[in-house]
Amino acid sequence: MIVDIINKKRLGEELSFVELRDFFEGYLDGKIADYQMSSLLMAICINGLTDEEVYALTKIFIDSGDVLNYKLNGPIVDKHSTGGIGDKTTLIVAPIVAACGVNVIKMSGRGLGYTGGTIDKLESIPGFRVDLSEKEILKQAKDIGIVVSSQTANLVPMDKMIYALRDVTGTVSSIGLIASSIMSKKIASGADSIVIDLKVGNGALISNMKDANKLKELMIEIGKIYNKEVSVIISDMNTPLGYNIGNALEVQEAMDVLRGREENTHLVEVCYDLASEMISLGKKISKKEALIEVKNSIDSGLAYGKFLDFVKSQGGNINKLKVSKKTKNIRAYKSGKITKIDALEFGKLSVKLGAGRTKLDDKIDYGVGIKLNKQLGDSVKRGELLATLYINKDMRIKSVKELIEIN
Repeated sequence: MIVDIINKKRLGEELSFVELRDFFEGYLDGKIADYQMSSLLMAICINGLTDEEVYALTKIFIDSGDVLNYKLNGPIVDKHSTGGIGDKTTLIVAPIVAACGVNVIKMSGRGLGYTGGTIDKLESIPGFRVDLSEKEILKQAKDIGIVVSSQTANLVPMDKMIYALRDVTGTVSSIGLIASSIMSKKIASGADSIVIDLKVGNGALISNMKDANKLKELMIEIGKIYNKEVSVIISDMNTPLGYNIGNALEVQEAMDVLRGREENTHLVEVCYDLASEMISLGKKISKKEALIEVKNSIDSGLAYGKFLDFVKSQGGNINKLKVSKKTKNIRAYKSGKITKIDALEFGKLSVKLGAGRTKLDDKIDYGVGIKLNKQLGDSVKRGELLATLYINKDMRIKSVKELIEIN
């Protein structure tokens, strides 16, 4: 039976609801081994899933655990990013939205492939607790209007296992699996509205617009099935998002944005767009009106204050956040203008430095990473600092030409 299902998908045939349910429930119950699930996931990655298979798998994931229903004063709006190099948008957007009076309860994950995970970034803050009970989540949401935690023990437990396995078996970039994974968590988390930040480019899980539009359509359709308002914003991920890549470094940059110290960058633009969309959905106001509230929350210090409340409420000590003291500088090999900053190559480099995982049980070094000194389109002179690597081990670095192109 197990081999028959794997072979059926290997041959590109559609699996029935019962076949999918039996296989995935069998894995959750420990009756199907990692190598067998890995084989099915690889067959899915190669041959894809039909829309009906995606809808079936989403339901199977949701039914594997609890569906939360929080009773709060005011709407709950959730946000999800499909992941990208340097993507620290949740750390910025959630405090902004909460500061503007819209509740944010978000279940986040760890890194997938070369893309960093929000939970990994938050765990770089000493003392920060990501494993909250449902009771703790509800209390904190009522107290300060913002919670970001890992999945509760029985919230889509099937996806939690599959998510971890996909990360280390080269089965991350399946449109159907991505749609089922994202939407099952978002629907089970109990939000009224959901905003999806769909990253596209060589530094994202989705590399082209055709796949992005397909994923967008799937997620909106799943939302309709479960009576959830879903908005999808497509953003570029060919270049790292922001200046910093790496866990503690990205927390530092998020704080800079919330304090108004980083302006007019692509990161700020994306965060303002996402926050405005969330507030617009939550308050039923125009996006233009929402953007005014977003900017006011930054200028007044309310958004940064909400971030500090959020970190303190979950046990974190932001004053103890640390990055590696050992650094290596990358300098320009010639004068000119920066025409490319390769997101994928920088993502691979950050993993080599220790900021990500290549195996399930890998431990992350929260203090390592990369700080870019220049952005796309900037002019540079020969010998000028392009980037600084924060390292804890000696390693050979690829040629600068493979990371940043200057013409």
